[in-house]
Amino acid sequence: MPKDLRKDEIYMKRCLQLALQGLGNVAPNPMVGCVIVNNDIIIGEGYHIKYGEPHAEVNAIKSVKDKSLLKTSALYVNLEPCSHFGKTPPCADLIIKYEIPMVIIGSKDCNEKVAGKGIEKLINAGCMVETGLLENESRYLNRRFFTFYEKKRPYIILKWAETQDGFIDIIREDSATKKPNWITSEKTRVLVHKWRTEEDAIMVGTNTALLDNPALTARDWKGKNPVRVVLDRDLSLPVTFKIFDSQACTIVFNTIKTDVCNNVKFLKINFNEQLIENILEVLFKENIQSLIVEGGAQLLNSFIKSNLWDEAIVLKGSQYYLKGIIAPKIMKDAVRTTKLQHDTILFYVNT
Repeated sequence: MPKDLRKDEIYMKRCLQLALQGLGNVAPNPMVGCVIVNNDIIIGEGYHIKYGEPHAEVNAIKSVKDKSLLKTSALYVNLEPCSHFGKTPPCADLIIKYEIPMVIIGSKDCNEKVAGKGIEKLINAGCMVETGLLENESRYLNRRFFTFYEKKRPYIILKWAETQDGFIDIIREDSATKKPNWITSEKTRVLVHKWRTEEDAIMVGTNTALLDNPALTARDWKGKNPVRVVLDRDLSLPVTFKIFDSQACTIVFNTIKTDVCNNVKFLKINFNEQLIENILEVLFKENIQSLIVEGGAQLLNSFIKSNLWDEAIVLKGSQYYLKGIIAPKIMKDAVRTTKLQHDTILFYVNT
């Protein structure tokens, strides 16, 4: 470990700050930030801006005006530099090319394409390498990435809105209009759309799709739409529903067919045994790293019962229903609570 741990942590925290700017834009790649320091002065920094574009180390090295300084500098990066050719050349090779003598890494890469190979390449080239600086923080930042490769499933975020008396919805009559029954404020709904841009996919059950006819897009926030995932066992959802429009890609889990029609992919799976496990196995193969599960209550409870969730966000509105569909229950204490207008937002972590 470098001698001045306090300064080193400051530089690594800057890497994490930079990396976070790639949230929602770099998946399936991890979020990475890089800082280059010479004589206790930051002379270059960069982050991975968008999937398919240059990595953080490339952008940081490019930002250094006097490249001759690189031979006496230290490079800080929150994730092990890549060692393979993908959309871009290996970052480890670029570090070696410029003869950067020291590399300080937050966490090792768990992707088998890297997994220590970047570190090995740097050491073999004569570079001093230190690992594990703010490792927990580095892993948390890329928790979606690490969950995907280590647990072979998407990172799962459960989300629902409930009333003050614990109901997720009213009892819908057959004649009820197919539209969402809003519990929270408009500002909270905008925040939800922001969250959607940060994740790969969003999922609802059949009843929620039938009753709400949701678009499941991020239309109230600038950013990419998540892949829409819906359960439709018997393919009973009308093809005119918003979830099948051209605004985003859609995956339909069913028991009838596997097919692709325009932007809709039908995937046949077994609904009778280990449904949640089957869904996650397929989403892993589809390269979906993170999934928001928005409802309904039955689907949310299935994830909770299976203990297959990583975070939960409960949006508590100010109104009362007195009766209706009972909201799911998380048998844990919230790790964080915040207020937005009249709504209370509770955050849970499954540890």
